[in-house]
This record gives sequence, structure tokens and C-alpha cells, in this order.
Amino acid sequence: MDSRNMIKSILMVGVGSFLGGALRYLLSTLIKSAAGNGFPWGTLAVNLAGCFLFGVVYAIFAKMALQGCNLYLLLTTGVLGGFTTFSAFTHEAFLMLQSGNYWGFISYVAASVGVGLLLLALGYFSVSCVVK
Repeated sequence: MDSRNMIKSILMVGVGSFLGGALRYLLSTLIKSAAGNGFPWGTLAVNLAGCFLFGVVYAIFAKMALQGCNLYLLLTTGVLGGFTTFSAFTHEAFLMLQSGNYWGFISYVAASVGVGLLLLALGYFSVSCVVK
């Protein structure tokens, strides 16, 4: 990829990320204020909606063989990546299942969720021990 196309791709992702992040904040805030603070309903709703929307966009662009186009990059990596990275995670896991890479799928999901939670806890407790 030449530098001009790379810059264009980066701008597409950046604009999409801004839109997706702003939409995530708006939806999460609205749902949280409606549902209360006991459970992260806003985050859950955004993550699940992002997964569904990623599936829709992926299917449409796959059927049209347009996964390399700028609009696909804007919508998937940009908007939906900014909206929720969980959608990117589930898309990658789905691709492994779709291709029959079951061991890769199990490893990726287990590492992402299990190790991700462990690292979050490690980061949290590392700071908690230092900052009183």
C-alpha cells in the first residue's frame, strides 16, 4: 500500500472511530440513565448491538466481494471498532470458526476473555497498591 492510500485508510478509520465512539457514549449514557447503575446494561447493549451490526456489514460486503474497499474499512474498523472493539473480537473468532480453525477459536476466546480479565485485575490491583 502506498503512503497516499495509507493516509486515506488512516483517516477513514479515524473518522469512523470518532463517530462510533461518540455513538457508544451516547447510547451507553442513555441506557445507563434509564436502567440504573446495578449492571452495565449500556455496555452490554452496545457490545451486542455492535456484534450484530458487524455481522450485517460483514455479510453485505462479503456477498458483494467488497471487503477491501474504503467504505468497509470506515464501517468496520472505524465506526464499529470505535463503537465496540468487542464486535471486532467476535468477528475474528467467527472467521476462525467459519474456516474450521476450532483450536484457534477456542484459544483466542479463552485467551481474550480469561487473560484479558486477569490482566485487567493485575492492572487494577497494581495501581490500587500504589495509589491509596
